[in-house]
Amino acid sequence: MKKTIGLAALLILVLPYLGFSHAVSFRLGYFVPRASTDSELWTIEFDNMDFTKTNFQNSVLGFSYEHFLTRELSLVFGFDGFSQARYGYYRDYVGYSFFEGDFAFPSDYEGDFLVGHAFSVSITPIQASVKIAPLGRRSGLIPYVGGGVSLYIWGVKLQGDMIDFADDSWVYEDPDYGDIQIYPITQTNAREETQFSLGYHAFAGLMIPFARRLAFEAEFKYNFGKGRLDEAFKGFNDFDLSGFQISLGINYWF
Repeated sequence: MKKTIGLAALLILVLPYLGFSHAVSFRLGYFVPRASTDSELWTIEFDNMDFTKTNFQNSVLGFSYEHFLTRELSLVFGFDGFSQARYGYYRDYVGYSFFEGDFAFPSDYEGDFLVGHAFSVSITPIQASVKIAPLGRRSGLIPYVGGGVSLYIWGVKLQGDMIDFADDSWVYEDPDYGDIQIYPITQTNAREETQFSLGYHAFAGLMIPFARRLAFEAEFKYNFGKGRLDEAFKGFNDFDLSGFQISLGINYWF
């Protein structure tokens, strides 16, 4: 959110010197990540932890500058800032501490502690779009559609307890239940910060003028993008940055 406010303030200072006389929009929206099952990191988190996709939906603050080419056609440059973090616990495991270290046992056991970590995601798309308003900008209702390219500035963090399911060499000899497969618990602080990826987007909306230079704005936008996970999450496939956004705002013509 601080990143978004800072970018908006910078553009507000720069715009008067561009020599154009067009429009700016300020909007508040709600972003819903797609979190595709093809994206391993999203899938592993939702399969194992007690948070869900809905826990990673959150509000976004956006800003855009619009340069009119004709009454029906314009170029739009803008961005929206999304971030969300959740602390969750493994649904099917509890932790025990031994001399050899901490281990995850099936949740049928009482456990010494709950095994959990924080999962954080931030996505800020900087976007260049072509916008079409078929009825022009002088009607009582102004529908529009558009789309373009996106530069995603994004990051992922995972901090806390991590169960190492790849290490299946540990077995607990339970006097009542026999051999129980257990897994070592490690501490992780994995980060992919300030990564850059290219993608695209499409949107449709409606503006309702309520003053000579002001209009209410309602918009639906879908973002398409994938981010490559490198050192911190080596071995994972691309991280899904896609999702849809519903937003309301004010459009000011100047």
